Amino acid sequence: MNEKSDFRWGPATGVGSMPGGDAREAAKTVTGSFEGPEQGMPFLAELPARGPGADMIGRTAGLLVDLYARVEPSGWRIGDRPGRDTKRARSWLGEDLDALEEFTQGYEGPLKVQAVGPWTLAAALELRNGEAALSDPGACRDLAGSLAEGLRTHLADVRRRVPGARIVLQLDEPSLIAVLRGQVRTASEYRTHRAVDRQLVESTLRDVLAVAAGDPVVVHSCAPDVPFALLRRAGADAISFDFALLTERDDETIGEAVEGGTTLLAGVVPGVDGPLSDPAGSVMGVRTLWRRLGLDPGSLAESVVVTPSCGLAGASPAYARAALAHCGRAARSLADNPE
Repeated sequence: MNEKSDFRWGPATGVGSMPGGDAREAAKTVTGSFEGPEQGMPFLAELPARGPGADMIGRTAGLLVDLYARVEPSGWRIGDRPGRDTKRARSWLGEDLDALEEFTQGYEGPLKVQAVGPWTLAAALELRNGEAALSDPGACRDLAGSLAEGLRTHLADVRRRVPGARIVLQLDEPSLIAVLRGQVRTASEYRTHRAVDRQLVESTLRDVLAVAAGDPVVVHSCAPDVPFALLRRAGADAISFDFALLTERDDETIGEAVEGGTTLLAGVVPGVDGPLSDPAGSVMGVRTLWRRLGLDPGSLAESVVVTPSCGLAGASPAYARAALAHCGRAARSLADNPE
């Protein structure tokens, strides 16, 4: 097992998706924006604009072991054998990995890779009958097991390609709250699937996160009401979220998370084109939260990683570059002036 206590997240990073369809250009941007632990944490870019198989669900479906998915008019559906959609997803991932490897020669430091978590995957992938895998506990179990196996192989591949990197696994779980609250709609749209037991949600997440084998893990959700306590119990070392969606209801669980050593990946920079405030202004809300919680300002730089509010797929390439650079500057402002 690797020691996490000596791990440095780096002050800033991106969430995962980037605009456009050029893998080399995206890899050049994310590695150029964050060239080492002092600047931030580079990541394996996702380029959903390329189409089905490059989207987050299709990309993760391509990682599954002994389970395959194809595109139907209603979305991604589990099938018997790998078809062209699976092959396309795997081919694009290979292209992205080749580009990342090219631009990380000699790199040493944290490197983040993202995949959809088991519950968002179960809410999005359809069974043969057209209902979400979420409707069948056995299918959910098989899906989580297949995902864990696929991630294990994927992480080993990334470690081999970038041997100096410390790999960080991020699971994207935007549908997690809907799964916990029974808000995922059935195929007919008239009903919703039953809420999944919180302990089952937690234990499944714990099993999938365990594939990181001691390397740091983060769970991302840009939905409201992120279940901080549940994610911490499931083994998340860091939680990534849209800072603008926090309410004072979240104060207590955030205070407990920070005091318990959980790192916050705070999404404070808009994910779509628009004017960027000055760097200090972007993190003003984080400083205000720290004061409200009575936390030590000196812990800000260690406890917070600055990110865009969500993925940058909907941004222009120029804005995406500017937003990542702005995250780095905002993080420096937080470190230099924690008060």
